[in-house]
Amino acid sequence: MIIGGAEDKLGPKTILQHFVDLAGGADSRIAVLATASSLGDSIVDEYRSLFTGLGAAEVRALRPMSRLEANQDSAVLEGVTGVFLTGGNQSRLTSVVGGTSIGSKLLEMNRSGVVVGGTSAGASAISSHMVAFGASGDVPKQRMSQLSAGLGLLHNVIIDQHFSKRNRIGRLLSLVAHSPTLLGIGLDEDTAVVVGYDDILEVEGKGVAIIVDGSHVESNAFRAKRYDPLMVSGAILHTLPEGFRFDLRLRTLVPSLHEEADAQRGESRPNRRRAHRLSADGASDREEDRSSRS
Repeated sequence: MIIGGAEDKLGPKTILQHFVDLAGGADSRIAVLATASSLGDSIVDEYRSLFTGLGAAEVRALRPMSRLEANQDSAVLEGVTGVFLTGGNQSRLTSVVGGTSIGSKLLEMNRSGVVVGGTSAGASAISSHMVAFGASGDVPKQRMSQLSAGLGLLHNVIIDQHFSKRNRIGRLLSLVAHSPTLLGIGLDEDTAVVVGYDDILEVEGKGVAIIVDGSHVESNAFRAKRYDPLMVSGAILHTLPEGFRFDLRLRTLVPSLHEEADAQRGESRPNRRRAHRLSADGASDREEDRSSRS
């Protein structure tokens, strides 16, 4: 579960509730990995209160601040059913955890079925390629952002967060222009995508997921100088609100659950409409047949 940041913590908490449910609901044991945060133990306390309030059986703290600690503390992950990566500084998270015992354990657990969620910086760090830092703006420019290695749970994508709020379309376009094999994903605040084993992404929350596909892109990114604006042509942009799905492997839209449900109900609709009309005062089978022919 990849969250664009600023998820609802005071209202219905729909996204956080879904994370707890994916982790096992009343049987869930969740580790909060808070290395990215500069808020110390208070961020863990906040998520412990939130997750236990949403029904989690146990919440553990995991906050290594050095690679030595990250190579010693992986035992905290034993038996957990979900791991949640907090916001903060994604470069701090990956430089401390990437390639350590915790980093390797996280990959192993996720492959075996443990749900991993990340919000804000934690969202960016989930992919193999990560936005380390960058500037805001509508126009893609040279040197607008910097890629580095992420934790590697999701491949061939770049994840950016707080997307509309911080106006990050320019930097995502610039990254895709430089690396068109990577799929750009920008997530609004209080918005998440859930990616399953089949690499089908589904959107939930108040905002949208912006997907930038550079498979057929043309750009001058390889020769632009300094901070020049980039020519980017042929990028395919998808704007996906809640309920819509996307195949990350095939880079195609997948019918939403609403559309599938509508298709399943489609055959029964004519009969249902006929029943509604027949229930009107004075209607008869013969009148219905005449009206349907006229």
